[in-house]
Amino acid sequence: MKRIYEPAAYASQQGCWWAETTPQPDWPVLPGSTTTDVAIVGGGFTGLSAALHLANAGVQVTLLEAETPGFGASGRNGGFCCLGGAKAPRALLRRRFGDAGLAEWHMAERAAVDLVADLLSTHNIDADTHSNGETILAHTPRAMAGLRAEADQIAQDFGVTPTLIKAKDLRAYGLGGTFHGGLTIPIGFALNPRKYHSGVAAAAQKAGAALHAQSAVKALRQDGDRTILTTPQGNVSARRVILATNGYSSEDVPDWLRSRTLPVQSSVLVTRPLEPAEQEAQGWTSDQMAYDTRTLLHYFRRLPDNRFLFGMRGGLRATPRAEAAIRRRIRVEFNAMFPAWSKIEITHDWSGLVCLMANLTPFAGPVPALPGVFAGLGYHGNGVAMATLTGRILADLVRGQDPKSPYPMAMQAPPGRFPLGRYRRLLLAPAYVAAGLLDR
Repeated sequence: MKRIYEPAAYASQQGCWWAETTPQPDWPVLPGSTTTDVAIVGGGFTGLSAALHLANAGVQVTLLEAETPGFGASGRNGGFCCLGGAKAPRALLRRRFGDAGLAEWHMAERAAVDLVADLLSTHNIDADTHSNGETILAHTPRAMAGLRAEADQIAQDFGVTPTLIKAKDLRAYGLGGTFHGGLTIPIGFALNPRKYHSGVAAAAQKAGAALHAQSAVKALRQDGDRTILTTPQGNVSARRVILATNGYSSEDVPDWLRSRTLPVQSSVLVTRPLEPAEQEAQGWTSDQMAYDTRTLLHYFRRLPDNRFLFGMRGGLRATPRAEAAIRRRIRVEFNAMFPAWSKIEITHDWSGLVCLMANLTPFAGPVPALPGVFAGLGYHGNGVAMATLTGRILADLVRGQDPKSPYPMAMQAPPGRFPLGRYRRLLLAPAYVAAGLLDR
């Protein structure tokens, strides 16, 4: 595989808390050559959602995961099922797609969260859900003024009533910290991403989908009206193909993917369970999932067993020295935001890849110049809900049907390529410097 980071960025999830909370599903290796209606490359939320919805429609589907179940971002993320999926700000979306296109995007955001909730309920998936929506916490007085101005727009866009919280009231809401107020949007919830992943996988298998692990697709070529996918164990001949590899994509499977994504490292830590007195000392007793208003934001929440999860952007490299540095940095920033916990033991820490796109919006649709091949990727750090929705959209598209879910124009335009090719992560260094200056 051709990828832009050092091998450690694509290594197994050493230190990931989620891996200890539920048994890993046992997907067999592809046993040899086979034929199928739809082949899916990638076993994360996008691929599994597509597999489940296709299998429920009676379509023969074969999913190929290069590593183990939940290996990529779907098994490493913070577990925030919430609005989002695009990095493009509201004004840019409106300029590109007009008022109607912006409204479609907001409908898709809301539908994505609702779809996850529906799958959890329909398939009796216990994913440790909690949190009444998400809370945005202001890191400066100016940022709080921005939240006040944003509240009415959120109400208009999503048909809900957000709650503004003054700085002096944060502790009463169980949100103690070095913040200047907050805004709660009552849409979304937190979950255990590995339990959700395993639950959707089990539902897809029950519906008839064939899920295979350790079956990396090494090459993809077209043969008449079919596509041949080559793995170390054999070939899969498919009428349709879905590429669902996101930030863990190979640059050459197919070549169309080259430079169309920019994987970005994100780092997470989890503490030991906090005693009630320790929670009171910091003033954080809430189950709310939250993030701050920085451009290089931090995201955090108390887990059901009273551990505390804290995440932020990762390093620019995946060398041992760089990884050691980011571990030190995340602890420093955690201590600064939650000083009462500066001596609390960190039991788990890990990293994963967030997938950015040049046009700052996700993509779901047919791959140009590759008949019968579709792709879904690019969720900008909000993939729990949007990847699930993308899988459902793709399941309809590969069957030649108009999607039943909202399918906004913002997701339909094929993504452009980033400059600098294989060296494009160099773009991140000046972007991080600029963001750091804006965050002051």
